[in-house]
Amino acid sequence: MAQAGRRQRAHGGPMGSRGVTIAEIAEAAGVSVPTVSKVLNGRKGVSAATRRAVERLLDERGYERRGRPGPGSGLIDFVISSLDTQWATALLRGAQAEAARLGADLVVTTTQGRPVGTPDWVEHLAERGSDGVVLVVSELLDAGRAELERLHVPVVLVDPVGSGSQPFATVAATDWAGGRDATEHLIRLGHRRIGFITGPIEQVCHRDRLDGYQAAMRRFDISADPDLVRHGNSLVDGGRRLGAELLDLAQPPTAIISGSDEQAYGVYQAARERGVRIPEDLSVVGFDDVELCQWVSPQLTTVRQPLAAMAREATRMVIELSRGGVRPTPRLELATSVVTRASTAPPPGTRRPGGTARHETRSPA
Repeated sequence: MAQAGRRQRAHGGPMGSRGVTIAEIAEAAGVSVPTVSKVLNGRKGVSAATRRAVERLLDERGYERRGRPGPGSGLIDFVISSLDTQWATALLRGAQAEAARLGADLVVTTTQGRPVGTPDWVEHLAERGSDGVVLVVSELLDAGRAELERLHVPVVLVDPVGSGSQPFATVAATDWAGGRDATEHLIRLGHRRIGFITGPIEQVCHRDRLDGYQAAMRRFDISADPDLVRHGNSLVDGGRRLGAELLDLAQPPTAIISGSDEQAYGVYQAARERGVRIPEDLSVVGFDDVELCQWVSPQLTTVRQPLAAMAREATRMVIELSRGGVRPTPRLELATSVVTRASTAPPPGTRRPGGTARHETRSPA
């Protein structure tokens, strides 16, 4: 896991300058890392006997304490899988802006796709004394979830992986409505063979978008061909590879919806390689509305997901909770909207209406 700044062991110097960590103290005392952190910082919630036992071990093992930001440190951990997509950049900008507005600082951690919640990560969080955590589309290990609960710091998840049965508040978009509205936009243009390339299907948001697509097809009594659905990775290479598979079918789709804008650009590449024109021969719809949508030619019709607003809300919730605010509703959903640009048109053989004006169709949250 990549970590902002140089990794420190406990409260001493760089890793290797001494041997004892709070994880080792916790193991020797038979308590959790958050309990040791509470003792170090004089927090409540630890029995007198446990506090004495931990203090004794800290002294016996030569644990070196130093000044550190305690409660109210003004630090918020922002945990995200990577920062190498426009999707991630939009989220980070929103979180940074809200943290600055509220007088807090972000500590950014990238997981590189690995699950969050390992003992080492929880230990590092406890040592830093962060006021709260924003987790973005991160798989949270059961053990890590339990440790975070015991740490008693606010945690808010953005578009979490897994079911909605989380102990933490979540912020998401109306993904199901977005998938439905994108599909209905194409159906109203006259398309019937509509392909769908999901993002990572283990993520709830991508399953919801696929469900919305399928619901729209049923609503208009259109038989959905399972050969027209592919499970992608939200990246350009996934769109190029899976777009090629769809376009090489004996009966290719006349339109393709992608689970992300960057993946939709991969579909553009696959179409270009085959001499397929967009939108004359193939309509393409993305999801997110990142800056790429207006850079590509033709400009991409997409489902706008309020990424910056989602990150702002999650950051605001964490900061307000850390300052004694009222616990928010378990799940907050922000509305999506279809932004129509030049990449969609009626299917081949039908008259294309004049104009390529951009307009938005908003789905209520």
